[in-house]
Amino acid sequence: PRRTVDAMSQATLRTDRLELVPLSEGHLSFLVEVNSDPVVHRFLFHRGLTAEETDVRLRRALAATAQVDGIGQWIGFNDGEPIGLWMLQSPHGPSQPQVPGEADLGYRLPQRYWRQGYASEGARELVRHGFEDLGLTRIFAQTMAVNEPSRATMTSVGMTFVRSFAEEYDAPVPGQEQGEVEYDITQKRWLSEFERRQVHTGSPTYTPSTDD
Repeated sequence: PRRTVDAMSQATLRTDRLELVPLSEGHLSFLVEVNSDPVVHRFLFHRGLTAEETDVRLRRALAATAQVDGIGQWIGFNDGEPIGLWMLQSPHGPSQPQVPGEADLGYRLPQRYWRQGYASEGARELVRHGFEDLGLTRIFAQTMAVNEPSRATMTSVGMTFVRSFAEEYDAPVPGQEQGEVEYDITQKRWLSEFERRQVHTGSPTYTPSTDD
C-alpha cells in the first residue's frame, strides 16, 4: 500500500525509496542537524538556526498540524535513515492568501542527500496525496528567484510558474533583490496529466519527464 492512515490523522506515505512519517517530537535531533547548516538555509535565513529555535519551530508546526486534518510535515526515511523534511501546509504569511482547498509545498534536505532525486520524489508523493487522498484543488510552492535547484524540483513534480513577488526579510539574504517566485499545479491539471500517462503507458504512476 502507498499510505496508511487512521481517521482524522496525518498519513504515513511511501514511495520507491522513502517512507514519509508524520513529524513528531522524536525528530528534533535530525531537524537540529538540518537547520543548523547555513548552506541549507541560504535561501531562507542569513544563518543556521540554533537548537532552541528549531525546537520552537517544531512545536509550532505540531500545533498547526493538529488544527488541520491530513496535511502538515513529514520526515522521509530510507532504510531507517532520515533523508529530509517535506511539508504540505495550509497557506500562511502575507504572500499566501488563505484559500480553502489550497496548500503550500516545501522540502528541506541535508547537503549529503542533494542531487539524488529525493526532493522531487517526496514532493511528488505529497502532490499525489494532496489531490488524490485529501481532495485539494491547488498546491503551490514559493522560493527565492535565485534558488534554481528548488525551482527545478517544482518543475519536476509538474508545477508551472505563476508569478514573481517581493518578500520582507528580518535580515539581508543574498539574492533577495531578485525577488520571490511562485509555482503551482491544480488538481484538474494533475488529473489530466495522470490520465494521459495511463492512456499512453498503462502506468498508474504520475512521473513528469524531468527531475531534480
